[in-house]
Amino acid sequence: MPVQNYDTEAWHDLFVATAGAAAALAGLVFVAVSINIERILALAGVPERGLQTVVLLLGAVVISVFGLVPQGTSALGVEALCVSAALLAVLLLSRRAAFTGMRGHPGWLMSRLLVLVPGTLLYAVGGISLLAGAGGGLAWVLAGILGALLGAVSNAWVLLVEILR
Repeated sequence: MPVQNYDTEAWHDLFVATAGAAAALAGLVFVAVSINIERILALAGVPERGLQTVVLLLGAVVISVFGLVPQGTSALGVEALCVSAALLAVLLLSRRAAFTGMRGHPGWLMSRLLVLVPGTLLYAVGGISLLAGAGGGLAWVLAGILGALLGAVSNAWVLLVEILR
């Protein structure tokens, strides 16, 4: 069976699963934040990390729902570009305050960008590929979803465990 990176119907089950998984994880993050809210608010940059976690998961839900809409891949390509732009805007604005306090720590900055970039920019790559009809298509969208889930789980670990150390 040939790879169907430009047929959203072939990816239907994946989009259903990722929408459900990301939504469930977002709910768990809200619970984690509410349990540790005093500690989270007391630490610089940690409230923003909670926001980023929810935004990454929401992005995975939104892109998955768009993937379930019966439409052409060009429409999904445009939607992926819009989702990527919106996520990047929110995430970068939320990080601005934390970045200014951590100048001189390139390792910290790189670790934060590695958590945020895959779950946002890969949607744009997928969108461009879907519009062009070449270059990987939905495989890039999948990479973005996985990047978002991994970034969110990494942040959730900090919100649940690391802040208590």
